Amino acid sequence: MGMLFLICLEGSIYSCKHCYTHLGLADDIISKSFHCRHGKAYLFNKVVNITVGEKEERMMMTGMHTVVDIFCVGCGSIVGWKYEAAQEKAQKYKEGKFILESDIEFQFATWELSIICNLHGMIRTP
Repeated sequence: MGMLFLICLEGSIYSCKHCYTHLGLADDIISKSFHCRHGKAYLFNKVVNITVGEKEERMMMTGMHTVVDIFCVGCGSIVGWKYEAAQEKAQKYKEGKFILESDIEFQFATWELSIICNLHGMIRTP
């Protein structure tokens, strides 16, 4: 297995609660009014340091959607899903967007996080 390169975000970030891998920026949140099986969830415009699972049709509260589960590249934990397609016209805005479930951690990037990023070989982004 090759070396794992992670993207290190700066600012107000959301990270995996298991391994603290950076997943998204607070500035990329579209909505905090979503819900998942385990409670609250946030809709993000973009996320980083994830891999995707297989496409599947899933019936949700707002109708049928084609989704892929998303996993943290640091530890493999499922962290949410990505909307690939929506059947309902009113739900099309979700396509290509990401849901991060509420069991993610929120933190402000500090110089300590920069040191952690450097130790773990993360690539810093502006």
